[in-house]
Amino acid sequence: MDFTAVPTIRFTQNIQRHVACPVRAVAGGTIREALEQYFSLHPQARGYVFDDQSRLREHMAVFADGKQIQDRGGLSDPVAMDAVIDVIQALSGGL
Repeated sequence: MDFTAVPTIRFTQNIQRHVACPVRAVAGGTIREALEQYFSLHPQARGYVFDDQSRLREHMAVFADGKQIQDRGGLSDPVAMDAVIDVIQALSGGL
């Protein structure tokens, strides 16, 4: 068992055009814990992902190991020690 494994957070290129968000390994057993750890290291990304109530902005989506998280409000979804967390800007629109 690899006890050095920790979740990794990645941001899409379209987000990185607006704010620097390097790929980073962080500690955390839930999505919120991992994101809070990331934002303690890269505070400039916080306001782009969270609103002023520390909730996930409506236009953001978070996936853990390719599966969209269920708890958008509390971000309590558990993450595996070696999880890959992807933060993307949700797109909407039509013709």
